[in-house]
Order: sequence, then C-alpha cells, then structure tokens
Amino acid sequence: MAEIQQTQPDLSTIPANADQKTAEGATTEAAPPPTPDKPANLPGHRLYEDAIALILGTLIVSLGITFYTQAVLITGSTAGAALLIHHATGLGFGIVFFALNLPFYWLAFKRMGWEFTLKTFIAVGLVSAFSRLTPLWISVDMLHPLYAALIGGGLMGVGLLMLFRHRAGLGGINILALYLQEHHGIRAGYFQLGIDASIMVCALFLLPFDKVLLSLAGATVLNLIIAINHRPGRYFGVR
Repeated sequence: MAEIQQTQPDLSTIPANADQKTAEGATTEAAPPPTPDKPANLPGHRLYEDAIALILGTLIVSLGITFYTQAVLITGSTAGAALLIHHATGLGFGIVFFALNLPFYWLAFKRMGWEFTLKTFIAVGLVSAFSRLTPLWISVDMLHPLYAALIGGGLMGVGLLMLFRHRAGLGGINILALYLQEHHGIRAGYFQLGIDASIMVCALFLLPFDKVLLSLAGATVLNLIIAINHRPGRYFGVR
C-alpha cells in the first residue's frame, strides 16, 4: 500500500495580514444593506381611534367644501370633478361625489387591501352626507373669496391628512395617489397637484377667471399640506 505523505503548508508564503483581510472581507460581505429607519413592531390604530379620525376628518373636509360652495370656488381631485358636474348640471354634490368614486373601489381593494377600501367607502359616504348637512348647521353672512380659498384648502388638506394617516382616503384620485406613493415613491400631494391643475383648466369654461385663480391657490395649499406632512417613512400608522 502506498504511503500517504502529509505535507504542511509553507507559512512563509502566506501574508501576515491574511487573516485580517479575510475577517474584514467577511465583515464587509455580511453587512446588511441600508434599510429605512422604521420602528419594529409598531402597534396599529384601535377601532375607536379610526372611527374618531374618520368622523373628524370628514367633518373638516366637508367644512372646507362648504366654504368653497358658498364662495363659488372649485377644488381638485374627485371632489373638484363632482363640483364641476354640479355646476354644469345642477345635480347635488353629494350624489355626484359618491357615484364618481364607485369605479375606484376595485383598485383600492386590489392594491390597498380590504381595510383601506372599507374605510374609504365610509369616508366618502360621510363626506357626501356632511357636505349636505353642514350648510344647515352653520351660516356665514360674509365670506371673502381669498380667505375661503386659503382656509378651505387648508381645512381639506388637514382633513385628508387625518384620513391618510388612518389608512383611508376620499376615493378616486386619492386612491390612485396613495397607490403611486406607496408602490412607486411618487408623492401623493404632487401627483394630485397635477390632476388639480387639469380640473382648473376645465373650470375656466364654467367659472369666472378670478374664481379659478383663487381656486388654484386653495388647491396649492391643500396639496402642499399633504406633500409636506405625508411623506413615505415619516409616519407608520399601519397594522
């Protein structure tokens, strides 16, 4: 049987810092890629917290819509499209707003989940009802159009922000905007700003030019509130 000879490696040919380099290399390869600074195990909103947010958020949005209606202004997104149809046909805003949102619920269910879809459906129904009831609850004798544009846009922006942070929206363009932000990193506020600009162009055929300019200022306020405060990674109010 042939003798098996065991040979020792020539240690003189191995660099003295080989172990250090290997360790450094292993450390470098094992380093995980950077991840967003997201807290682990975040608790979700409780049912009563979601309910309060839906009611207060839709009440605030409806108050802004009431200011816009009284000052004969136009807003953006699906509500703006509903107001355009209202001015053109005389149909009630609440009915038109509710109907326009119906085609978007399937996208909401497929892309955002049943919980978001259910909350959005409730929020749209509340705005449709509150926008009709709010003028019966308050009466404003004098309302400057510029003030109405700015405060109305601000109110709608704050109300939408409340809904967004509780995984809800107001249907239509809001659903599409939230989907694009969560899946493609497109800011919801900036996307809606582009849509609102298109609605304002259509409004030129129905409203005086000065009213459209004021409406555009209000839409800018609304969307800046959302763009500044509703950034990806800034708020993790999810289940």
